[in-house]
Amino acid sequence: MIFGCVADDFTGASDGASFLKKAGLHTILMNGIPEKKEENFTADAVVIALKSRTQEREEAVKECLDAFQWLRAKGAKILYFKYCSTFDSTDRGNIGPVIDAVLEKYQYPYTLLCPSLPVNGRTVRQGKLYVNGVLLENSSMREHPLTPMKKSRLADLMEKQGKYSCLETGMPVDGSFYERLQRETSGGSHCYIVPDYETDEQGKEIADTFSEAGFYTGGSGLMEHLANKLKAHICHKETTGFTKKRDCSSVILAGSCSQATLEQIEEYQKRGLPSYKILPERILNGELNAKKIWSESGMANQKIGMIYSSASPNEVRELQKKEGKERISGILEKTMAALAQIAVTEGMQNIIAAGGETSGAILKALGYQSYWIGNSIAPGVPIMIPVTEPSQRLALKSGNFGQKDFFTEAVKKMEEG
Repeated sequence: MIFGCVADDFTGASDGASFLKKAGLHTILMNGIPEKKEENFTADAVVIALKSRTQEREEAVKECLDAFQWLRAKGAKILYFKYCSTFDSTDRGNIGPVIDAVLEKYQYPYTLLCPSLPVNGRTVRQGKLYVNGVLLENSSMREHPLTPMKKSRLADLMEKQGKYSCLETGMPVDGSFYERLQRETSGGSHCYIVPDYETDEQGKEIADTFSEAGFYTGGSGLMEHLANKLKAHICHKETTGFTKKRDCSSVILAGSCSQATLEQIEEYQKRGLPSYKILPERILNGELNAKKIWSESGMANQKIGMIYSSASPNEVRELQKKEGKERISGILEKTMAALAQIAVTEGMQNIIAAGGETSGAILKALGYQSYWIGNSIAPGVPIMIPVTEPSQRLALKSGNFGQKDFFTEAVKKMEEG
């Protein structure tokens, strides 16, 4: 193994893994740190998916350090901490503490903060994060029900979480940059570098300029450019277990309340395809459970169907205010996980999920440990095959990812193999 990545949720892990695969690295994604001796495999890159975004701080830091230690023990020379391209976090979030712990444990003088993913409209200019040309604080993420983003400058976001200073720089770096870097890291201290990253060309330049860093952090964009620099070391053929065109059925389980997912649900419904909306109140009063939802949705008689709990930010806030944020989130995650189990039992070979927490709950319920990474449905959303169940296909997307026709395109590409 050359490249070892730890991601703060499962959709972020599959996002990052897809770009490593695109660059030509033989990539395996693991759901959590392996608890037992895994089967022998040949991989250039391993991505470990955790749930550190929403964990308590001490637990998140410990699990991330354990994961990085496992990767280093397997030979990883380059470490990467993957988080969302919109820096989904809060003032007490875990991105800063995890980064600081890795810097200090392995004595890296600095790391980079590169949440950019230009192909999806996430860019950094003069230290500020933009979404499709709009400052993060003015984007739809400002009203996110779980992680509302009220600031755009990465230095401001890290000030509440991290111990060290941010060193902003344009690309290419100017002559005084290395003097500033030396001052920030003198005496064994550490710092974060925030480079401008608006285009793929700048991504390549960052990978070249900071090729000796050893530890990087950010979105999936930089992962592809770092992987491209490693391709010269690869000499084996990739085997993924993908097959030719398949005749199979698909279920879509959507829990994300992001604007992109809401638009994708609307586009799917415009095509007259079957869908069923979960009303959390009916679960809370004992009227509904996963089995009844499956029955009411008519999924048993469908080749393709959608079950969703996604709702507008206003609807979500009202329900959270009435019933409690943690209670609602927990109930919906548990329900979606149970629906995924029913789908597999019923012989549904394709499972498509929308939302980081939804996807994490589904993967935990299905119990698969590792996945081959295949071609992408959209940037950052690959098709995945469980190593132990090669007839199954999964596609798990972050709420904000994918084009408007993502769901129907996902079904089409998964049927192709």
